[in-house]
Amino acid sequence: MKKDVSQVVVRRMPRYYRYLGQLLEDNVERISSERLSEIMNVTASQIRQDFNNFGCFGQQGYGYNVKFLRDEIGKVLGLDKTHNMIIIGSGNLGRALASHGAFHKQGFIVTAMFDIDKKLSGTKINDIEIRSMDELEGFIKKNRVDIAAITVPAEVAQELADRLVSLGVKALWNFAQLDLEVDSDVIVQNVLLSDSLMRLSLNMTRKRVLDDND
Repeated sequence: MKKDVSQVVVRRMPRYYRYLGQLLEDNVERISSERLSEIMNVTASQIRQDFNNFGCFGQQGYGYNVKFLRDEIGKVLGLDKTHNMIIIGSGNLGRALASHGAFHKQGFIVTAMFDIDKKLSGTKINDIEIRSMDELEGFIKKNRVDIAAITVPAEVAQELADRLVSLGVKALWNFAQLDLEVDSDVIVQNVLLSDSLMRLSLNMTRKRVLDDND
């Protein structure tokens, strides 16, 4: 893989993986970049450029083997490995993540949840035990933790992130509504729900303006 792959390309890779999975369910064995472009609303040229960043997945005039292409993109995405994940916070969002069965199928194994409410200790969500935050250090020292999902209020998220990083966690899936400040060797994926909703509102506003001008 080229080291300078843009984040725009990186964001498209899960989408390719998802669409190819749908094609497999429809028993499609082979597909051209032109046909894939029609399905995904991305130009065929862009698709070929995206794939060339990671290797040669098809043959000129022959197209792509759907299963092989999906498997190769899965390797690019790291889905050929398992990733142990913990969830910090067992509120509505944390519970929703713990109940999302697709994560396990894709190799993301939720091994524990943590919450400040000690009354919840020992209870389970989807067979995942909720533990006290007092147990966090001990658990991480004894168990491999590849990813920590942060679903706590914004005012405590940075302190929690610092704590996780100090314990050796190098990947944070951040649902708190702020940008975390971490060392450059720590990977953070922000899921800012309010930002997504505001982008939706912006596009709705733009569409209304265009419609009014027609």
